[in-house]
Amino acid sequence: MLAYDQLANEAAKFRFRSGGAYAAGLTLRMPCGAVGHGGLYHSQSPEALYCATPGLKVVMPRDPVRAKGLLLASIRDANPVIFMEPKALYRASVATTPVGDYEIPLGVAEVVRHGSDVTLVGWGAQVHVLCAAAERATAEDGISAEVLDLQTLCPWDIDAVVASVKRTGRLVVSHEAPLSGGLGGEVAATVAADTFLSLEAPVKRVCGWDTPFPLAHEKYYLPNVERCLEAIKETVAF
Repeated sequence: MLAYDQLANEAAKFRFRSGGAYAAGLTLRMPCGAVGHGGLYHSQSPEALYCATPGLKVVMPRDPVRAKGLLLASIRDANPVIFMEPKALYRASVATTPVGDYEIPLGVAEVVRHGSDVTLVGWGAQVHVLCAAAERATAEDGISAEVLDLQTLCPWDIDAVVASVKRTGRLVVSHEAPLSGGLGGEVAATVAADTFLSLEAPVKRVCGWDTPFPLAHEKYYLPNVERCLEAIKETVAF
């Protein structure tokens, strides 16, 4: 937050101010999210703040493979990129990451799990929570849930999300950040406008609460598997 002025008022507007003559090819790595004991300062997920600043790109990976490919793409992008790294994944996420050079294109979502009854959209560590909820929904109620990882939050892949919701007719969006003003609201509003005739149920959001992050009760603040599962079942049953 101490660098916000330089990011939002300078880096984000550098290309615009120069009429395209100069670009701010800056990539800022930013730890974010809950880790179990971060409390009101260090467990925050402020992605919506940066997504609301024209000129900035915002990225959040879900594992080491995506982290490397998205980071290389961010560094090579001519625009300023906020590269947000969920702290919970630093030690918890394990994957065989390719040694060679590769990029994952910015602005492209990935279908992590295919399904036909409901679309689940998340990013960062929350993708793993949604996948676990999707598995339980299938095991307990035979619900087929499709999981999308946005990967890039600004600009987010509207076409991929809309296409998925047109197939399933339902959408659940989940993120650690508070409900009010969160990016989930932007996703929900866009989908409601673009897939109105395809929706079979209201769009649901499963998010953090509208309070400062509580140190002693982090697990009750986070949108866990049980809350996501409840939203899935309610949406499908609507």
